[in-house]
Amino acid sequence: MKKIFFVALAATIVACNANKSGTTESPATSTDTTSQKINSPYPVAYSSDFAIDEPKNAETLLTIWKDWDNGDLSAHKDLFADSIYMHFANGMEMSGPRDSMLAMAQKARDASAKVVSSVDAIIPVKSKDKNERWALIWGKEVDTDKSGKVDSVNIQETWRFNKDGQADLLYQYHAATNPPHQ
Repeated sequence: MKKIFFVALAATIVACNANKSGTTESPATSTDTTSQKINSPYPVAYSSDFAIDEPKNAETLLTIWKDWDNGDLSAHKDLFADSIYMHFANGMEMSGPRDSMLAMAQKARDASAKVVSSVDAIIPVKSKDKNERWALIWGKEVDTDKSGKVDSVNIQETWRFNKDGQADLLYQYHAATNPPHQ
């Protein structure tokens, strides 16, 4: 069901950004911000009115991912809001002040000797009716634990950014790669 939601979300984003004027103007410079309403047989709890947003929050998210790979979450702690809420793929949820949350995340990261991420796609979006900015990222993470065991996971994360461009909410989803590979 979650996969269907994200496929539908991606299709919605693409549909919302479709160039209806027939010009060769790129989406990044397009002034067309109209979107078609989705005729859904399901109630949409949050929003179905998204538009492609500025790249800033996607770039912030890529920096956060790179800090994770490098093993130093304090390098850009200012990219996180004063309070953060995280929903992890394993079902665990955490919320609290930035310093506490980053300390817990750093402890989890320190369990790995090496982390290498790759990015398949990243999209900055804005919920027009909620006036909230998000960045969606798909990729793969290859972890090497302290004993040298390698494991990998396909990953999808949805991050929300506050008015100051700081991350304040994360939804994370994983799918195992089989067999684990780099």
